Amino acid sequence: MKMPLSALIGLILTGCFVFCAVFAQLLAPYPLEAISGGVWEGPSSAHWLGTDTIGRDILSRLIYGGQITIFVALASSVIAFGLGSFLGFLAAVRGGWVDQGLSRGVDLMMAIPSLIVALVVLSVLPLNLTVLILVIGFLDATRVFRLARAVAMDIAVMDYVEAARLRGEGQGWIIFREILPNALSPLVAEFGLRFIFAVLFISTLSFLGLGIQPPLADWGGMVRENKDGLIYGKSAALMPALAIALLAISVNLVADWILSRTTSLKGGRGA
Repeated sequence: MKMPLSALIGLILTGCFVFCAVFAQLLAPYPLEAISGGVWEGPSSAHWLGTDTIGRDILSRLIYGGQITIFVALASSVIAFGLGSFLGFLAAVRGGWVDQGLSRGVDLMMAIPSLIVALVVLSVLPLNLTVLILVIGFLDATRVFRLARAVAMDIAVMDYVEAARLRGEGQGWIIFREILPNALSPLVAEFGLRFIFAVLFISTLSFLGLGIQPPLADWGGMVRENKDGLIYGKSAALMPALAIALLAISVNLVADWILSRTTSLKGGRGA
């Protein structure tokens, strides 16, 4: 299937963001906390995107902030999918009280807005990257659980899964060798959407002061630091907001293309 132009553009933009995140130390013109100019200077040859509220180079902080934002979002998404997918598959395979217990627990968690839970938890726990990743990953796992369980319930009634049961295969085999390969396509597409949710969630927490803490930089924190400049017509706060929007659009374009290729579940064993 030929990749459409929109997906190609999304893939290129996403690749650029990842490249800048990986090689941030080589690409950033200035160190993260270096004061290299005046307050809220406009774009110039020395500062391509201008400076922030205390004279730091915005382009450099965007690059470093992208590194932290993408790393935290990716790590929390991996945890969410590892935990959510496994529990969702387990609920579908085991059924009975296991399914009911996990499903009702997830329903209870989803009944409370994730932002409120995160704010309460982060207000009493140490604010560091490990805690932030675990909190976001755990909260996002509830959404992944619902998708994984729904997909696994459809796969679990397929003939090849019944054949595996009749052969005497254990639940681990059924989950990892029968269900997982056939559920990868919708899960991969959902991973892109969950990753963007994590980026937006991290940025929201940082804007509220309970996300990534200084001296580290992230895009949400940059918006918070420079929001007062909007009163004076300064664009420093718009640059990280634009980066968030551009990353969200690029990843969503790729995720939509992957999702469009998933027209139906596979009819045979995936591995």
